[in-house]
Amino acid sequence: MNESLRPSGIEDSAARAFWADLRRTTQARIGLGRTGDALPTADVLEFRAAHAAARDAVHNPLDVNALAAQVNALGLGEAVHIRSRASDRSEYLRRPDLGRLPSDTATASDTATAPDTATAPDTATAPDTATARDVDTAPREGLSALRSTGADIGIVLADGLSPRALADHGVPMLAALAEILGDRYTLAPPVIATQSRVALGDHIGQALGVGTLLVLIGERPGLSVADSLGIYLTHLPCPGRADSERNCISNIHPPEGLGYTRAAQVAAGLVEGARRLGRSGVDLKDTSAETSLSSSAAVILEAADPLENSAVPGR
Repeated sequence: MNESLRPSGIEDSAARAFWADLRRTTQARIGLGRTGDALPTADVLEFRAAHAAARDAVHNPLDVNALAAQVNALGLGEAVHIRSRASDRSEYLRRPDLGRLPSDTATASDTATAPDTATAPDTATAPDTATARDVDTAPREGLSALRSTGADIGIVLADGLSPRALADHGVPMLAALAEILGDRYTLAPPVIATQSRVALGDHIGQALGVGTLLVLIGERPGLSVADSLGIYLTHLPCPGRADSERNCISNIHPPEGLGYTRAAQVAAGLVEGARRLGRSGVDLKDTSAETSLSSSAAVILEAADPLENSAVPGR
């Protein structure tokens, strides 16, 4: 909050100092004051701006080609693009179930026996505005473009409810994960998923044949943070996994939220624990804080919200 925008005369100096100190500890809207029987104009305008930013974060589409180029530059393998069965953003928000299913119907056994040469993406249905350059730089698409790798870990970058979060934090988060996990485990080439819910990763993980899957996904925007990224871990991914079989690291959006390195450290600990335990979910707990009590980063680990399986639009 810009203190200079607050109208004078509403709070005395002691009250202003009291609330100013508290505001430095939270992004919540507290101590807003009033002008007559209404909120100060500056606070009303800031609230409307935050609401507009949250809506934009949900509806602005992900630039898949640009993200794929950044991902490929990390040298982890050529990214493949997977779409869900939600045809557009409106359907994605109204039909969470479609966001959990891949647009094509290829199975893991199909991908294991697929020819080495991937078919070119179908450009006949591409938007009229697509240019030759767009087609040249577009990643391969569909489950049929995936190969069963047998890798220890697969990583999916999913737009979720905040494509902006993935655009802002996806690549540096992926780089941090690769740096920490790459020396210990084999990594499958990254996958980019659009109009995606968390469970779409189960189909991708099965097609890749990985032992553990990490889904980096844009979290539901709020009025304080519109670009928060989450990581969902599923051990032995396959369609039908319940939310109780996943672990979540949320609130990744430095500098205010959890940092990339700390999130990667927690993820590495969970991967190790899942491989040792033979499963992920409610039985797997983060114990990294026991060895890093000096860390000031807040880590939130939780089983996925039960609403994920309901008709209410969620992750």
